[in-house]
Amino acid sequence: MVPIISIVGTSGSGKTTLLEKLIPELKNRGYRIGTIKHVFHGLEFDQEGKDTWRHKAAGASGVIAASGNRIALFKDNGCDSLDSLALYLQDMDIIITEGYKRENRPKIEVVRAATGKQPIFAGDPTLLAFASDGAIDTEVPLFSLEDIARLADLIETKFLKDR
Repeated sequence: MVPIISIVGTSGSGKTTLLEKLIPELKNRGYRIGTIKHVFHGLEFDQEGKDTWRHKAAGASGVIAASGNRIALFKDNGCDSLDSLALYLQDMDIIITEGYKRENRPKIEVVRAATGKQPIFAGDPTLLAFASDGAIDTEVPLFSLEDIARLADLIETKFLKDR
């Protein structure tokens, strides 16, 4: 199975920004990175009137649009389980999620001091590390939000060395 880790934190903590830095660092080390973003509101990428939309409107349960080196999958999933979604990314070396904080997966929590919010997962056995711009009293590693290379080292050591 492809290892899955989750970047978690409160809204506005910088989860996406951290991922934007972490993905290229791991990719430059030769790894294929898949991501899954948990979205709380409805999700619609297909555009009304386009062929793929028309296929779905006609009753197709799944549609793939393929062009060159990219595909887009529009599929009635029926569930939001991380394991079922990860099946689509089995050719990756690691899957990093943004969100999925309730899943029993290794987590890196992003805590931004300016929000004034306390860490959610302090003391949680699934917590691997914190990434923060402030001080946190913790027993797990604490990384600066800019210390992407060391954070990638942790991920590489724990999840990627044998892949």
